[in-house]
Amino acid sequence: MSSIEHHVLDPGGDDGRPDRNLALELVRVTEAAALAAARFVGMGDKEAADKAAVDAMRLVLGTVRMDGLVVIGEGEKDEAPMLYNGEQIGDGEPPQVDIAVDPLEGTTLTARGMPNALSVIALSERGSMFDPGPCVYMEKMAGAEDIADLLDLDRPLPDTVRLIAERRQIDVRDVIVVMLDRPRHEDPTRQVREAGARVRLIADGDVSAVLLAVSDRSPIDLLWGIGGTPEGVISAAAIKCTGGSLVGRLWPRDENERTAALDAGYDLEHQLTADDLVTSDNCFFSATGVTDGDVLQGVRYQGARGASTESLVMRSRSGTVRRVRATHDRAKLRAVTGQQHT
Repeated sequence: MSSIEHHVLDPGGDDGRPDRNLALELVRVTEAAALAAARFVGMGDKEAADKAAVDAMRLVLGTVRMDGLVVIGEGEKDEAPMLYNGEQIGDGEPPQVDIAVDPLEGTTLTARGMPNALSVIALSERGSMFDPGPCVYMEKMAGAEDIADLLDLDRPLPDTVRLIAERRQIDVRDVIVVMLDRPRHEDPTRQVREAGARVRLIADGDVSAVLLAVSDRSPIDLLWGIGGTPEGVISAAAIKCTGGSLVGRLWPRDENERTAALDAGYDLEHQLTADDLVTSDNCFFSATGVTDGDVLQGVRYQGARGASTESLVMRSRSGTVRRVRATHDRAKLRAVTGQQHT
C-alpha cells in the first residue's frame, strides 16, 4: 500500500494544459522501471538491466492519459527502439506534453550492485523542454537557493568554493563538492582540494547528485562537472519543483560536434538556467530508487511475492514534494503487465 492517497486532480479547461497532477500517475511509471531493473542488480549485465527498465517504463507510459512526445530519450530511433527521441507516448488524449526519461540512471551502478541507481522521468507542457541537438554533454553547476547567485561557470571553481564558505559562514574545509569520477575532472578536483574544500567523487548519477546539492538536508554544497545534457534537462525539472538553482553550458566533445552545434544555431558560451532548460512553470518529476542511495531507498524484495519501492514525486506549480513508499505484489504485477522480470 502506498504511503499517500493516490488522488488525481480533475482535469480542467479545454486548452489541453496538464491541469491534473500527472506526477501521481508518473510514479507508477518509475516504479515499474525500477522493479524491472532491480532484478539485474549485481548481475554484471548493464544492457539487460537497461532494457528491462525501458520496456517496463514504456509499457506503463502507454496507459497514461496524455499526448506525450519524448524530447529526451534513449537516443535516435535507429539506436534505441524503445523510448527514442521524437516518439509519441501515452494514449493520445490531451494534455500535450514533453517527456524526458532516464529509465535507468546508473546502468553500471545497477550491474555492479552499487548505490544511487534511479529510474527517472520528467514531464512538462508541450514545447517547453530544451532540445540539446547534437550536444551530448553539458558543463553543470547546481546548489541550493541560498547560493543561487554564486553559481557562475565563468568564475574559477576554487573562488566559488570560497564564496560558498563565506556565504554559509563555514570553514572552507567544510564545503563538499560532488563530481563524477572522470579523467576530465582530475584538474578541477585538484583545484577544489587545493582551495581547502572536499570532493565527493561518484561513479554515475547526475540527477541524484543534483538532488543532493539542492537539498538543505544534505551535506553536499555544490555539484559541478561535465555530464549528460539529458540529465541536465531532467534535473532542471526537478529543481523547478523542489527549489534550488542550476546553470549549464553545452560542452561539445569534439570539433565535429562543435561545428554541428554552431551550424544549428546553439550559443556555446551562454549559461543556461533551469528556466531555459524547462520553460514551463507547470512540470512534473518522479524518481524511484533501484539501488539504495543517499536520495532514495532501492527496491527491496520481501519473500517470493512482495517488493517495496521508495519514490520522490514532485510538481512545480504547487511546490509539493511527496516521498512515496509502496509495496507491490509481484505476482499480480506480472499478471497485469506480462513482465516476467518484475
